[in-house]
Amino acid sequence: MNLVQLQHPILGRRVGLVKEPQIVLLDPSITSNYQFFTAMIEQDTGIRPFLEDLLTRDSLLYDPIYESKSDWHLSTPVDCPANPEKCMLSGTGLTHKASATNRQKMHESQLASSLTDSMKMYLMGEQGGKPAPGEIGVQPEWFYKGNGLNLKAHSEPLVIPNYADDGGDEPEVAGIYLISSKGVPHRLGFVQANEFSDHIMEKKNYLYLAPSKIRNCAIGPELVLDLSFDSIPGKVTIVRGGKELWSKQIRTGEDAMSHTLANLEYHHFKYGQHRIPGQLHVHFFGADAFSFGENISLRDSDEMHISFQNMGRPLRNPVQIDNGEKEYFKVQSLQL
Repeated sequence: MNLVQLQHPILGRRVGLVKEPQIVLLDPSITSNYQFFTAMIEQDTGIRPFLEDLLTRDSLLYDPIYESKSDWHLSTPVDCPANPEKCMLSGTGLTHKASATNRQKMHESQLASSLTDSMKMYLMGEQGGKPAPGEIGVQPEWFYKGNGLNLKAHSEPLVIPNYADDGGDEPEVAGIYLISSKGVPHRLGFVQANEFSDHIMEKKNYLYLAPSKIRNCAIGPELVLDLSFDSIPGKVTIVRGGKELWSKQIRTGEDAMSHTLANLEYHHFKYGQHRIPGQLHVHFFGADAFSFGENISLRDSDEMHISFQNMGRPLRNPVQIDNGEKEYFKVQSLQL
């Protein structure tokens, strides 16, 4: 059960159910997954009967849409159409050993200790990140990624801004959550994601992790409603000039992580400001590998391909480097 959001220059927005090789459209009254799930939660019904009541007999061929050869375009599979600032992007790092090892290599030269804080954080997860059901485990690393304005769709470029040091792929799975009118988080499903970060900035000093994350990122193309989060194999590929430059098999899910999904969700939603009614959350669960960790420096027009098993078609995004002149922003003082 995978949902997509579509945009047409004349016909506007539609929601569709993927039934390969077709996309079956929902009733035209439903123009976003945000609207669909808000209504479903308020009516306190299940996804399947609610969805089946809205399916039409109209369908579109998926291939030309996916390949950007149609007037219909894939949008992100979730968003807040009226107010993108209601969509919060965040994540948990150091949940996979490979990620912790890469961070250890990035920062170990700055420390006399044999273990960096990054590796210590990962090991804390190994020791206490998988508590018994109903119990609270150790807190993971957490970072803020921005709001819905930073969220890009399949085939849209991920931009390395002119103030950045670098930009690099981070192939992940992200959870999608909607806060009900009663302030209760509801997990809508999962998406393939490219969290895309500035690893050179972070390498300068691990305290630069926070600003290195304030970058655009991509999710999609499909919202997966029925994914098992135990073991999810995948692959990340960098394509340069139409040829594969680098690729690696990756794995995520609880079996490959130092935390349970429940523990990660608890530590994100324990904060009251993360449970504001109507908020949409895109929460990244960490990466198993990325090209920067193997000394790959992305160039303009490189393509990043991310594919996880049972999550629909791959997420593909080109790299775009902003070489424009830096703009100095000056704060204006109010007149007294």
